[in-house]
Amino acid sequence: MNYLLAVPNWVANSFPIIKFILLCLILLVAIAITVLILFQESEGGNTTNSITGIKDTYYSKNKGMNRDARLKKATTILAIVVAGLIVLYLILSKFYGGSIWS
Repeated sequence: MNYLLAVPNWVANSFPIIKFILLCLILLVAIAITVLILFQESEGGNTTNSITGIKDTYYSKNKGMNRDARLKKATTILAIVVAGLIVLYLILSKFYGGSIWS
């Protein structure tokens, strides 16, 4: 194999384990992002409850914004984490050789 950097054999030999751990982390973070997105409320313009027909109050709107704001922030942070993990995975694959997928 042609290495770009001289690395010890134990590092090069342990890369399949590192690759597996990174792929598992990427999968877990992607599942967490999906769950967070499903918990968020839609941003439709309808301000009345479709079942009762009662308009939302100022208190209920602000209460929901706090929860939705936290969910959006967590989604953004997890998206940055998964992007960083993918970049790290690709860089390590390039340095330590081997196929990206196996």
